[in-house]
Amino acid sequence: MAIRIDGKSISTQVKDECREKVAKEGLDITLAVIQVGNDPASSVYVGNKKKACEYIGISSLAYELPEDTSEAELLELVEKLNRDESVNGILVQLPLPSHIDEDRVIQTISPKKDVDGFHPQSVGALSIGQPGFVSCTPAGIIQLLKRSGVEMDGKECVIVGRSNIVGKPMAMLMLRENATVTICHSHTANLKEVTKRADILIVAIGKPKFITSDYVKEGAVVIDVGIHRNENNKLCGDVDFDDVEPVASAITPVPGGVGPMTIAMLMNNCVEAKNAGGRKE
Repeated sequence: MAIRIDGKSISTQVKDECREKVAKEGLDITLAVIQVGNDPASSVYVGNKKKACEYIGISSLAYELPEDTSEAELLELVEKLNRDESVNGILVQLPLPSHIDEDRVIQTISPKKDVDGFHPQSVGALSIGQPGFVSCTPAGIIQLLKRSGVEMDGKECVIVGRSNIVGKPMAMLMLRENATVTICHSHTANLKEVTKRADILIVAIGKPKFITSDYVKEGAVVIDVGIHRNENNKLCGDVDFDDVEPVASAITPVPGGVGPMTIAMLMNNCVEAKNAGGRKE
């Protein structure tokens, strides 16, 4: 039976380390969170981020804007927060309403305050191994693996999904850990053959219970990034947990696996932002 990788417990470790650093160094950190509209899932995430800030000892500013906020108004607010020296991190909750260009908004955030790690400068720094903010979910997965004692050096890692938020940065981070990396996507031929090579299989495709045991090598470590509601309104992931657990050596559950790590790493990035903000160009 596979070891269940406990994201709740590991995320608490990360948050406690951040909390200790904030208290010990007397850091005065402020995160600005902008939400446009009232998408229910986004509201839950924003609420969880506020709670995490309170726990760590970080101030949070909440900007809850109406659905019909114009792109120009949103960009003006982001620019104002860029100039505000008391704000260390800026987070614009995605998705945004369809009339707003997400890329333009992300590119407007100062790279020094880009705690989500989505700015092209942050992504570029990651790709060439320079310091910068790393997208929170992939950074959290690295911590899950490290703190669970999973060896990455020399291992074959297969990532299913090539999104800018998870798949691509995940590949860069696994390369940094000296894994051999393959990225699969909707055009990959013989997907099962490729995934069955994986010592570490990371799944972020947005299809509930898509990965079953016949995609997984005996003894593989399986990381499930997906989150969905099944027909009984219960949370599930991209991996069919009950089917895959007997084959894997370690696996993340949904909920309680990758999810909590995303917010923990956001808090870690906020602490790092304090240092980044202190550097003058």
